[in-house]
Amino acid sequence: MNELDSLVASAQQQFAQAATPAELENAKAQFLGKSGRVTELMKGMAQLSVEEKKSRGAAINVAKQAIEAALTARRQALADAELQAQLKAEALDVSLPGRQRGQGGLHPVSLTLERIERIFGSMGFDVAQGPEIESDWFNFTALNTPEDHPARSMHDTFYVEGGTPEAPNLLRTHTSPMQVRFAVQHVKKYRALLDAGQAMPEIRVIAPGRTYRVDSDATHSPMFHQCEGLWIGENVSFKDLKVVFTDFCKTFFEQDDLVLRFRPSFFPFTEPSAEIDIQFQTGPLAGRWLEVAGSGQVHPNVVRNMGLDPEKYIGFAFGMGPDRLTMLRYGVNDLRLFFDGDIRFLSQFRS
Repeated sequence: MNELDSLVASAQQQFAQAATPAELENAKAQFLGKSGRVTELMKGMAQLSVEEKKSRGAAINVAKQAIEAALTARRQALADAELQAQLKAEALDVSLPGRQRGQGGLHPVSLTLERIERIFGSMGFDVAQGPEIESDWFNFTALNTPEDHPARSMHDTFYVEGGTPEAPNLLRTHTSPMQVRFAVQHVKKYRALLDAGQAMPEIRVIAPGRTYRVDSDATHSPMFHQCEGLWIGENVSFKDLKVVFTDFCKTFFEQDDLVLRFRPSFFPFTEPSAEIDIQFQTGPLAGRWLEVAGSGQVHPNVVRNMGLDPEKYIGFAFGMGPDRLTMLRYGVNDLRLFFDGDIRFLSQFRS
């Protein structure tokens, strides 16, 4: 084996021993670098004659090409090995069952709100939606709540930027403002009939939604839900309120033997007013009276603020807490569980 054949064999051996691209580049420098063995051979041709340079140069070029071929082959081999290692590390075992995402569901309070809307919808009630940032007029004044009422205190109500000192904005403390908003729009729609002395269609509406008060414990949350109801007409009585709400409660809880009690109370927007209690005849709560709503005949001042004549139009209103109804329906004793976001708790209500 001559000198050039030995050089090629040596390069092939060192390239084959290189385990990483970095080691391969170091081996390349020994043979093809600026100070490599092939470069030194080329420099040594300076002392040769023209004829010797031709033959010697041709032989060195053949050896150089063989070394470069061995280098390219080893580079490709290392790249293939790296790819195979990566594929092996990221291999997907198609024999395993696929990972499935858990099936979602509605929040239990959302289920309750849908149930409320469905029941009252069957009785001919519309559903009203409105702003959660409300004006002082709609939230308090229009509902016959005087300026010295405790509900106007910052200890009970979240006031927000905007508005004026005389007419501040706030996070609504109940959804009753939507009753007034809906009624005002209803009256505007049928103003021509009213001006002509004719009767307008009755106002039947519920207003479910989020409300806010400065309160937090096992049965109260700073953010909670309410559903207000309103029925205004020329011949709507307290008896209608008792029939409608009794039917609702029996349907909601699916208990025909449910007993309701209307207990005298006070609300500035109704007169007379009543708290509504229910009593289950069976189950863990049997025999206990549980407060579920406030209600009453709409106060004449509120009817007047709706743009109607309280001497001609009369009606009832009620307000209940869907969160509390959800607790009673599902047997939950801490309201905060609904809003902690614990999937383990919420998944129990997935249908």
